Amino acid sequence: STPREEGAEMFVGRDAVSGTIGGGHLEYMAIDRARQMLARGETTASLDIPLGPEIGQCCGGRVELGFDRSPPSPPAPGRPVLIFGAGHVGRALAVALSPLPLSPRLIDTRADELALAEIRAAPAGAAYVILTHDHALDFMLAVEVLRRGDAGYAGMIGSRSKRATFLNHAAREGVDAQALVCPIATSFPRDKRPEVIAAFAAAEILSCLLAPSCAPVEMPTPAPSVLLVD
Repeated sequence: STPREEGAEMFVGRDAVSGTIGGGHLEYMAIDRARQMLARGETTASLDIPLGPEIGQCCGGRVELGFDRSPPSPPAPGRPVLIFGAGHVGRALAVALSPLPLSPRLIDTRADELALAEIRAAPAGAAYVILTHDHALDFMLAVEVLRRGDAGYAGMIGSRSKRATFLNHAAREGVDAQALVCPIATSFPRDKRPEVIAAFAAAEILSCLLAPSCAPVEMPTPAPSVLLVD
């Protein structure tokens, strides 16, 4: 068996590495070969490595690695996550999401029209997390999100009673509220600490955005590769 799944990638620069193809001596060999390519100006290469005691890995089998040199380029932006409410949970959530392949944004909700404009301008598939101090404002923002019908994730902090109240409100507004997650992160243990709530919510958001229902297009799986960055 191999340390990582087929198609796993890592990026190797002259002084830094991002990602992993499984660690251990196999990864050291890959990094060393990648940096040789950078030094020599090579553009592609491959390695066929048996996994055995000679490289300190006893899982057996073989690994084929492909190496491709990549020109410097800015990383692709992650899926936007709009966070409405800059209280303790909102700020903690922005921090929890920042190292993930997402683009969190704290939205100023002191001006209702600004918050509504952010929702209307967001791209399809964006995630929305509503955490304001005002239930009426929460409901207004949630209705606006649900009316779009294209949210990758739509969540609102609250309780089961708040959800029941919102369902009645949404029905009066002619909006289907079944897509709204409220309370957020209910599949995790209950905890009132903002940082813990934020960590659970971040996991829920990422799980939803990566789920097949949120990203229905399946791309063909490439061979494992190592990308070189000048």
